[in-house]
Amino acid sequence: MWTPEHRLAADRSGLRYPSDLTDAEWAIVEAMIPPARHGGRKRSVNVREVLNGIFYILWTGCQWKALPKDLPPKSTVHDYLELCTAGAFNFGPVRIIALGV
Repeated sequence: MWTPEHRLAADRSGLRYPSDLTDAEWAIVEAMIPPARHGGRKRSVNVREVLNGIFYILWTGCQWKALPKDLPPKSTVHDYLELCTAGAFNFGPVRIIALGV
């Protein structure tokens, strides 16, 4: 049963897109993101925005070329999604959502 507390927790009206991570969700997810590889270049992408892009694609089912311009480039979002689904970028939540595992 929906209570006022549940409705407040599920409210996504203040977000740019309904698929975007809230600050509370990001606080949980951020701890699961593996650090950049040691000895390589520093990560130049905003991982939160990449995840917002992945969730936008999964939420809307839109074509890659329809990814909004205020999200990272479709190639970056696609590459991270491929890494997640292949298991190379061990980020459980995206793998669970994308593969239904």
